[in-house]
Order: sequence, then C-alpha cells, then structure tokens
Amino acid sequence: MAQIEFGGVLEKVTTRDEFPLAKAREVLKDETITVLGYGIQGPGQALTLKDNGFKVIVGQRKGGKSWDKAVNDGWKEGEDLFEIEEACEKGTVIQFLLSDAGQIDAWPTVKKHLSPGKALYFSHGFGITFNEKTGIIPPKDVDVILVAPKGSGTSLRRLFLEGKGLNSSFAIFQDATGKAFERVIALGIGIGSGYLFETDFKKEVYSDLTGERGVLMGAIAGVFEAQYNCLRKNGHSPSEAFNETVEELTQSLMPLVAENGMDWMYANCSTTAQRGALDWRHKFREAVEPVFDDLYDSVASGREAEIAIKKGQDPDYRKKLDEELKELRDSEIWQTGTQVRKLRP
Repeated sequence: MAQIEFGGVLEKVTTRDEFPLAKAREVLKDETITVLGYGIQGPGQALTLKDNGFKVIVGQRKGGKSWDKAVNDGWKEGEDLFEIEEACEKGTVIQFLLSDAGQIDAWPTVKKHLSPGKALYFSHGFGITFNEKTGIIPPKDVDVILVAPKGSGTSLRRLFLEGKGLNSSFAIFQDATGKAFERVIALGIGIGSGYLFETDFKKEVYSDLTGERGVLMGAIAGVFEAQYNCLRKNGHSPSEAFNETVEELTQSLMPLVAENGMDWMYANCSTTAQRGALDWRHKFREAVEPVFDDLYDSVASGREAEIAIKKGQDPDYRKKLDEELKELRDSEIWQTGTQVRKLRP
C-alpha cells in the first residue's frame, strides 16, 4: 500500500500496479464468492468478478424481478444462481449487497451460515455502524470487510467494459483470519476499482449519507430546481432555462472539471463567466455551509439511519416511492429534460 498526498494530507492508497489482477486471483483462488442481492450494486460487482476470472455465485429470492434479471444476465439456476440460503452455505466470501432494509430481513439467514474463517463483505457501512438499529452483529471468528465503489453498480460495470475503473474505499472492521487485508484488496481489484483508499465503516457511511443527501443527489436536484424556477419566473423559456441549468453543466462543464479540476474549467471559460463564478461561489458556499452542518449532524446522530430504516420497512414504501419519483419525473424541468435529451445529436 502506498502513501499518497491529497491536498497536503497523506493517505493510504492501493493501486492496480501494486496489487494486479493476477495477484487478486491468486489470493482468492480457493474462495467461492456469494453475491447476495441483484439490485443496485449486485449485478455490476458479480458480473465483473465473473469476467475477471473469480468463482462467483448469486443468491437471490426465486420468482422476483431480481431473480429474472440475474437469469437474463446469464446466471444459471443450480450452477451459479441459488436461493439465498443455499448461496450462503456455499460461499466462503459473502457479499452482502441487499438494500439496508433487505439486510435486516436477511440477517438471521446469513448469520447462521457464517462459519469460522468466512468473510462478510459490505459495500456500505450502514448495517455495521448502526447495528443497534439493524441488529447486524457478526460473529467474532469471521472477517468483516468493505469495498464501497464511489458510484452506482451501473457506472462500475460501464467503466469496466470501457477498460476503465471506478475508485473505491475499503475498510476492515474485523480481521479474524489474518487475511482480511489481502481479501478486501483482492475483491476491490476484482470488482474493477481504479484505486482503493482506506477508510473505516463509520466514516464510509457518514460520508456516503452526507454525499447522497448533499452534492451528489439532494443538493444538486434542489439547486437545479431553484435556478430553473428563477429563470422561468423571469420569462425564460423551458428550453433555455433547462439548457442553462442542467444541460450545459452535465454535458459541457462537468467533463472539464473531471478532466483537470475546477480551476482548469474556469480558465477555459469566458472572462465574464470566470469573474462571476469566482465572486458568487463565496456567497453560495456561505449560504449552504450551515445546511451541510445540519445534515452531517443528522447523519452522525443516527437520525438519517432511523428514517431510512423506518421508511424502508413500510410495506407501502415502493408504491410511495413510485409516486414521489413520478412527481419529480412529471415536473416541468425534467419533462423539458426528456425533450432536450431526444434532440442531442
């Protein structure tokens, strides 16, 4: 593991050069990797591990949409696709990739198959960090590890197929075998990580919940809506408001930031844009910092976890979620977005 300086701070990082795929295969050559759940992270991780030459099986409840999705992706019942309990029994590494609510429901089944020496793998620190709410307390004689790709399973898979990688964090909660580090890094390389940086379960879930509610999803959606509504109130057409708010950011400016950073993007815009952005960024930062402080406090207190668990266990959750997403989808800004995307060359 190398130490690399990020913004003046040394961090522990593992790259593919230090831990190549061949080494990962050697570390896991005698392991059977059971992927539980075939929703958000499951498909991307399972398919990429399989393509990279690891022994992988999928555990899923038969008869549901996710089971059918797994079959459509080429997993075969009785060969590498099993009901959850049988998959748990067969696996030496159990990748627990069900939803947070699904993990709570499945935990009694998973726990009874965690025999000594197995590894319990997460891609989210939620279940372990908030174990007083989830009840997920692993036995002491298994490794408990985490690899959290910094993006969706869909992005992980797409980048792998393009010959690229999605960066991931990794953590070790419990090293019962003395092999937890090699196991977790091998799995991280196996799922297609670009590089892996060290964290712990609590930091992972705190940063993840803050990010999802903040810049990655909640804040960006709210800022989009606020600017779009401002432009519309002042007489701008839906097309103009959407292009100036969403399309230019996602299709033009963010790729420039991704390539070389915010300063480079500024340097490649007009003087008028540069000056306005440099002046107004301070006002926006000062306006939203208190909101982020409130958000982080809500995450660290366990309130966000409590809300997520309660909502996720509501039998009508899926129906209510569909209604909320429909409201978002049917709003003028995103209806306009649908039309704009159709006009892209």
